[in-house]
Amino acid sequence: MNKYRRRTALAGVGALTAGLLLTAPQPASAANLIRNPGFETAGTGDMPYCWEKSGWGDNDFTFTTTTDAHTGGKAMKVELTRRVDGDRKALITESADCAPVVTPGKQYDLGLWYKTTTPDASITLFRHDTTAGWQYWTDLKTLDLAADWTEATVRTPEVPAGTDRISWGVSVYGTGSATTDDYTMEQVTDPVPPPDCTGTAEQCANGKWDVLPTRNPVRSMHSVVLHNGKVLLIAGSGNDESMFEAGTFTSAVYDPADGSYKVVPTPKDMFCAGHVQLQDGRVLVMSGNKGYPSADGRVGYQGYKDSYLFDPETETYTKTNDMNDGHWYPSATILGNGDVISFGGLREDSTGSVTAELFSEAEQQWQPTWKVNQTWSYWGLYPSMILMQDGRLFYSGSHVFGNNIPGTGSAIYDYGANTITQVPGLRKKDERDQSASVLLPPAQDQKVLTLGGGNIDSNPEANRLTDIIDLKQPSPSYVAGPPIPQGTVDLGDGPVPQSGDQGKMYVSAVLLPDGKVLETGGALHNRANPVYETSVFDPETETFDPVAVDPEARGYHSSAFLLPDGRVMTTGDNPGNGSWNHDVSVYSPPYLFKGPRPRITSVIDTEWTYGDTQRITVDRPIAKAELIRPAAVTHSSDPNQRFVDLPLSVDGDHVDLNVTSNPNLAPPGWYMLFAVDANGVPSVAKWVHLQGPQALEAADASAHVHDFADAPEGKVVKPGKKRTSQKVSPTISGCDRHYGSINVCVPTDFPADVKKSTAARCEWLKTNDYGRLKINGKDDPLRLDRNGDGIACGRGDMRRS
Repeated sequence: MNKYRRRTALAGVGALTAGLLLTAPQPASAANLIRNPGFETAGTGDMPYCWEKSGWGDNDFTFTTTTDAHTGGKAMKVELTRRVDGDRKALITESADCAPVVTPGKQYDLGLWYKTTTPDASITLFRHDTTAGWQYWTDLKTLDLAADWTEATVRTPEVPAGTDRISWGVSVYGTGSATTDDYTMEQVTDPVPPPDCTGTAEQCANGKWDVLPTRNPVRSMHSVVLHNGKVLLIAGSGNDESMFEAGTFTSAVYDPADGSYKVVPTPKDMFCAGHVQLQDGRVLVMSGNKGYPSADGRVGYQGYKDSYLFDPETETYTKTNDMNDGHWYPSATILGNGDVISFGGLREDSTGSVTAELFSEAEQQWQPTWKVNQTWSYWGLYPSMILMQDGRLFYSGSHVFGNNIPGTGSAIYDYGANTITQVPGLRKKDERDQSASVLLPPAQDQKVLTLGGGNIDSNPEANRLTDIIDLKQPSPSYVAGPPIPQGTVDLGDGPVPQSGDQGKMYVSAVLLPDGKVLETGGALHNRANPVYETSVFDPETETFDPVAVDPEARGYHSSAFLLPDGRVMTTGDNPGNGSWNHDVSVYSPPYLFKGPRPRITSVIDTEWTYGDTQRITVDRPIAKAELIRPAAVTHSSDPNQRFVDLPLSVDGDHVDLNVTSNPNLAPPGWYMLFAVDANGVPSVAKWVHLQGPQALEAADASAHVHDFADAPEGKVVKPGKKRTSQKVSPTISGCDRHYGSINVCVPTDFPADVKKSTAARCEWLKTNDYGRLKINGKDDPLRLDRNGDGIACGRGDMRRS
């Protein structure tokens, strides 16, 4: 028997559920696929024909065929009188005679009548895989308390490939009873045909990019979509030392409604800070740049301890208490209780921080070090730390600058146990510098995709690798995904087709409301050679579909993010010559050229709590609904980005949405609510506010979490010896500061195809528009000033090379 079958601690409303497609209502004459749906036919034992007992854990229970029926003379009652853990289920017998035959790719409407005396009862599904046998599939709906007979209906996700039969029934996982009768199961009719294209054939197939007429007024490298629909763009000094010396630090608020920008006062240099949206919608901005590297390259970047809150209502910053350490390039992950945990970055003395930081939602301040579990580990810069559904953190291996952490390059961090367990399978783990990692839709599936990357130290050609990990597996491991499609690359003389294994670093990955992922932007080398390529990744088929390409270069310090209207906005690009791209692009995906969009005409309540059933009305049938957490992205990193599926029930134009009871799947805060039709066309988002602490106090969320990733076989590391910091090279950013101004990045290692001669290196710098480069100090490690006149790549240097 499958482990998930034996040990199912139900994840409450909507847990582990894939996207639910709802089209036109099924006709009443559709055939019921359930044998003995009302328990009227007796079986050979003490259960009715085609029904069996299941469950696990420490509890007292009874299964009773009762005469208290909805119709006929019999119903099934499952009752728990004592429970420590586990559940009990009455399921369709897992046999060829009883389990309904299903077709991969199809969906099924399930229905039953019930009474309950417990809020802890749910419709649970299992599926028969033709290779692996019977296994847990998903939980679709929590049954509300009901003293009288009540009907429950729900639609399954599409049946996975390799599945030939399913079994389902009701699970009880709290003290009390559930009595059920009159089960139905009907196959959903095929989706409606695709609509007529409303744009050009190219737009309908590949979407469309527009470069906006108004340019971004600030050199922003941080983008946060606010719950009022505006976008906070943070620049700080914008990687411009003259701005830093002048104390000129900037942010701007962009309003997509009218295309306007408002520059707002910014108290500190938030260049390369961390940021995350708190439960109430304010933005927590942590650390930033205390000082640029010295001109001779002996001192690197320094991170300050300051932290600020940005209020979207007043559009102002206010200071919090200080962090315990400086953290230039820190991670920032919100937890299921609303707290924020942060790792990595550079301290005030340019060394690597080994201090874990915790911002308390309850106290609204950073906690002292002694209150925070510490492993004294150095996680690097912008380590991608993704919250798992049981509260642990998955370090995906995506990071910024140079090599990955020692070991496999990926790990599961358990804050409670204070342990780190290495996870295998990440290919070329030391060439995932400024790759992108994203929790694939839906979050309930617990799959992570990591894309591309390079290494600014060794400066190889960036790769095309993608790796996918299923964190529901007992011992999860990355497996190879499809390569990123190739586009064109500008090597200095205009874009040419990519060849060989050429891929890209500085990748942006954006969750789309149709359940797919847009990846765009990038460059082939350290702050050079932009790559023009955009694709859509489909998590169901694990394939890429190349689409229209952003016409603007989007390499280092670029961002891409989803707007509430379903479009994707891209900003920035900061090549090694120190220039900045102020042009802004907006992508309209193909789904915006497929006819009228569904419309959410009302949301009964915008204040949501975990385990709710929330009602919306729509103007026409929809296929699915989901919550998407708004972006807070920088340097290819947004570990809090997630797409949470909302299983639904439909009554005409009224749609009831089942909200997960697990706050680790959807951490508290503001979300964009999208309704999507059968052709993948999304509505404009409505904003809803999902609260955390009240739900956590009212119920034991741990009882609603499925076991997964519970037996990782990798090396386990416990807390190490307390230490101050990790030694980090001043050239951590891959730039040799002996040449040019501070915002110019002459690479410490040139691309492999550039010969190690003064002439070849100078020609590469000229091709990439570096201009006149003064020598800082007396050292010339790259041999660019052969005549010693203090100017790199002068005529005299070329004659001597």
